[in-house]
Amino acid sequence: MQRPAIKTLLFLISVLLSACALSPQSTASQSHGLTFIHLNDTYRVADVEDGTRGGFARAITVIRQAQNEGRDVRVLHAGDLLSPSLESQIWYGGQMVKALNFIDGIAPAYFVAGNHEFDMRDGDLAFFINAVRSSGFDWLGDNYSLQTGDEVADTALKSTFTIEHGDKTIGFFALTMHPLDGGTARSYVEYDRDYVGAAERVIRQLEAKGVDMIIGLTHLRMTDDIALAKLRAEHPTLQFIVGGHEHEVSSRLQSDASAAIFKGSSNARVIWRIDVDFAADSNISINATSLDLDVTVAKDAGYQQLENEWRTELLRLYPIIDAKVGEAAVPFDAREEVIRNEESSWGNFIVDTARSAFGKPIADFAFINSGSIRIDDYIMGDIRYEDIARSFGFSPYLRWLQLSGAQFRTLMEAGYVGEGEGNFPQVSGFRVCVDRRLAHRSRIVSLQVPTEAGWQEIDASRQYTLVLPDFLYQNNDGYVIPDHLRDPHSRTGAELKYLVLDAIIKAQQLGQKVGQEVDPKNPRFVALGPDREACW
Repeated sequence: MQRPAIKTLLFLISVLLSACALSPQSTASQSHGLTFIHLNDTYRVADVEDGTRGGFARAITVIRQAQNEGRDVRVLHAGDLLSPSLESQIWYGGQMVKALNFIDGIAPAYFVAGNHEFDMRDGDLAFFINAVRSSGFDWLGDNYSLQTGDEVADTALKSTFTIEHGDKTIGFFALTMHPLDGGTARSYVEYDRDYVGAAERVIRQLEAKGVDMIIGLTHLRMTDDIALAKLRAEHPTLQFIVGGHEHEVSSRLQSDASAAIFKGSSNARVIWRIDVDFAADSNISINATSLDLDVTVAKDAGYQQLENEWRTELLRLYPIIDAKVGEAAVPFDAREEVIRNEESSWGNFIVDTARSAFGKPIADFAFINSGSIRIDDYIMGDIRYEDIARSFGFSPYLRWLQLSGAQFRTLMEAGYVGEGEGNFPQVSGFRVCVDRRLAHRSRIVSLQVPTEAGWQEIDASRQYTLVLPDFLYQNNDGYVIPDHLRDPHSRTGAELKYLVLDAIIKAQQLGQKVGQEVDPKNPRFVALGPDREACW
């Protein structure tokens, strides 16, 4: 099978994990190579961007290519599989389990739970149990345990996991995010928040077994992965960590004091191929390549059949999915790489709609966390109900509250703690300038509001009205509403999904298109840095 072209080679490293480089003689005596294909944060059975990017069908092509080269291929998935998505609201992640099972039938797959694996509440526990029980791939976990009451599901989680490759043994530690760090609190999951302690405990156990190398499989923030990578200084058998959660491709080089780190993009837009070769003198070489899965990478025909079956069933159950509800005046960009990092045309339309949720006068401000917008795609031309349904994997109810300008500024600092994460806000009624080089929660350089005299800094003492998702009102994603601002009789608005749908349908009735381009002359969000030192 001829290997398709890879459009963008984002990253290529070749490191020898010993003090000396391999000689030609030792390279020739290597065993058949071991290849890991790494995925993370995949929410759809199919691909994205109108079928031009990502998807399991293209990832399988990469897997088969490596196998055709004689490689021993294993698949690593760093969590966020079962939820959220349009389909997961119907099948509770069953469609994604079957998708990864398909991959597991081609090459063994190993999976660590992400925070969204536990979106199913206690009342939906039977669906979660079924997802675990029907998994052909291995669930790994060293800092969390399942306590569903179902013995098969609870014992499915494997700790201190090892695999064999010829005469070599590879060990894993697998960690997921604690609720205090953004994970999901559920009665059927018990967590250990000491990530480094849990990893080191497993590493010591694996070293006692005499494993030849150790890999970390995590669903944590990059800052936590960096802390874990430093364990290599005392445990050189730890070679690399593959992770998820951020939704953007990233990596860090290996050194004697730190393991390498690799993370891919959401929905398999960019995945990692990591080739590991063992030499006769016990040296190990690792070549890691990030692969952009675009139209130059063919789709696996067998998997496409599965993909088509799920699509047919979705349309059978919900034919409204394909119904036109309106027209876009501009191409809406709702890709996660945009919506989690900068102002977005689709985010603007949604949050502008939210401001009017409680009638007139409309609220002074509104904002939503970008993680509540899950479509990860463009919306162009005809807007279909599917675009709305995919945008809101979680359909948040809205809250209204009143607070001072100073309190509002403090609240908004939570949106700029990290980068590329779901807490990044899409905003309406104000504009904000941040400098991420400053200390956490002190990064807002300017927060301005419109006045009769033009844009002015927010008045710290004035009272303003705000609309935000109930999820944030309940102190999630790092946003904290002071208790004294909480009104037990606070109004709860409609679901944001239906407000957006209603706004589009009303425009359609009037023969109007919806949406505007992001205005570069009047941005709602500005990030300072080497290329920009002035806010406005």
